[in-house]
Amino acid sequence: QVQLVESGGGLVQPGGSLTLACAPSGSIFDQDIHAWGWYRQAPGKWRELVAKITKGNKTTYVDSVKGRFTISRDNTKNTFYLQMNSLKPEDTAVYHCTAWDLSSDYENEGPDYWGQGTQVTVSS
Repeated sequence: QVQLVESGGGLVQPGGSLTLACAPSGSIFDQDIHAWGWYRQAPGKWRELVAKITKGNKTTYVDSVKGRFTISRDNTKNTFYLQMNSLKPEDTAVYHCTAWDLSSDYENEGPDYWGQGTQVTVSS
């Protein structure tokens, strides 16, 4: 069973920073993946794609986090990250890491793999 495991969530004050990490367990390897992404879902809101990074390291972000969040990956550790700076209360949500298979259309289809999610709370 393939799984993605997130870490790094928690409680932070407005203006603070957090780094989320995601590592696959099971048989996912970097060469099998077309793109990696982070989604979030806040209570009462639709789930949204926050950031995405492709196998070729092309990155995209939702407008609300541009300039504050950075998605990256470390092939040597088979891990990818979401660095979140200047956090705001509206960033409070459960964050899920996701991945698309090489055979998937990461621009038009949903991810093939999901993590369980990690809670990020921004509050004073």
